[in-house]
Amino acid sequence: MLRRTKILATLGPATDDQRMLDNLIAAGVDVVRVNFSHGSHEEHQRRVEMVRDRARASGRQVGVLMDLQGPKIRIGRFRDPGGIKLEEGDRFILDAACPLDAGDQQRVGLTFPDLVNDVGRGDVLLVNDGAIQVRVEEVSGDEVHCKVLVGGPLTNNKGINKQGGGLSAPALTDKDLEDIVFAAQMETDYLAVSFVSRAEDVTRARELLQQAGGFGGIVAKIERAEALDNLDDIIRASDAIMVARGDLGVEIGDAELPAVQKSIIKMSRKMNCVSITATQMMESMIANPIPTRAEVFDVANAVIDGTDAVMLSAETAAGKYPAKAVEAMSRICHEAEKQAKVRKSHHRLGKKFDRVDEAIAMSAMYTANHLGVTAIAALTETGSTAKWMSRISSGIPIYAMTRHVATRRKVTLFRGVYPVSLEVSSDDYHLINQEVVDELLRRGAVRKGELVIITKGDHSGIEGQTNIMKIMRVGDHAIPSRD
Repeated sequence: MLRRTKILATLGPATDDQRMLDNLIAAGVDVVRVNFSHGSHEEHQRRVEMVRDRARASGRQVGVLMDLQGPKIRIGRFRDPGGIKLEEGDRFILDAACPLDAGDQQRVGLTFPDLVNDVGRGDVLLVNDGAIQVRVEEVSGDEVHCKVLVGGPLTNNKGINKQGGGLSAPALTDKDLEDIVFAAQMETDYLAVSFVSRAEDVTRARELLQQAGGFGGIVAKIERAEALDNLDDIIRASDAIMVARGDLGVEIGDAELPAVQKSIIKMSRKMNCVSITATQMMESMIANPIPTRAEVFDVANAVIDGTDAVMLSAETAAGKYPAKAVEAMSRICHEAEKQAKVRKSHHRLGKKFDRVDEAIAMSAMYTANHLGVTAIAALTETGSTAKWMSRISSGIPIYAMTRHVATRRKVTLFRGVYPVSLEVSSDDYHLINQEVVDELLRRGAVRKGELVIITKGDHSGIEGQTNIMKIMRVGDHAIPSRD
């Protein structure tokens, strides 16, 4: 059984060795993530080029997702390289006028001076992913006077969140604008936008990417509390949604995260959008060769809930066991996908379809799930038909067959969809059908006597024209039949 849930792995120093990267690809990584919060454009270019080279060498298709840093609101640096230690009850000032390298036991600078306009007396600020918690006592000029609620060691450049959300930093920074141009030059398959709070953030990023000559899909990272109030519009504007549980958990509280994650995944599938579950999924594997039982449950539950992809961050970028982390995640996904719930669907039953190609996709999946079909072959220009099919829970593999390498890389993120390079050599639909079946036979995806569904358009090579569903029994191609 092919693994349906896709695995994203973040690139970093731990994957720079070619042998390790080969092991990562062999372990089953589907998409790699480039994190613009770390490293230079030169480093990122070298890594992406190596991934694409090694993927070609292995006969695999691996997508690339580039992740914008966004407006990470941070404290400055301390004079003492070791930082400071705050105790419960201490008074501490977040000072927008303090030089960024002059922090001490009493105050520290800010990378986001407008913080003073976004907070008021009684607000709780969470520093270093909530490890330090302070309550705002007073805002005076450039200074936010705080009382420490939860203390601990505090070092340079730690992030700040406001409990409940409400910080006004724009989704795209000057650095992000430069990174978008670079992402377009590298022909990224997906661009992830950090700290999205509204649909306009997604639309703006798409416009900038396209203006720079890029064609990748846009991933909206849900990590601000206010994004949850605009979730419908954000999903409609996006190609994929990432449940970024780090900052989101800090803002809304960790106890609320599980229900919110399930809701986002469910909404994304309902609205024909791809979903990615991210942050700390296998974090113990940064230093250990096996995951904890809690991590196993976390990954499995995301799969059972219907996420398209699960993501590894520091586990592969800086961990000691990158390939083992991918292997473990793949193994967990495989087992979770055996659950009956994962193979049944009521998606859009009773709904009207606005497009012929979407109706064909839904019809194909309904037929496949009720007829004992072995494989589905979607001849596609953009991957849309395959994505609509992937919204249906099923154990039947969907092969996205296309001549376009960009489309093959795009579908690497779709649950249950596998890219296949196919350049049809004829306009005769009988010959096209046979070419498709022959390719599936060559791959060992089907055997003689099994049923295959083929979807395609009357005219090959035209976007959005899927209007035919064909059911074939492998080996019966000698007698042409009407579509």
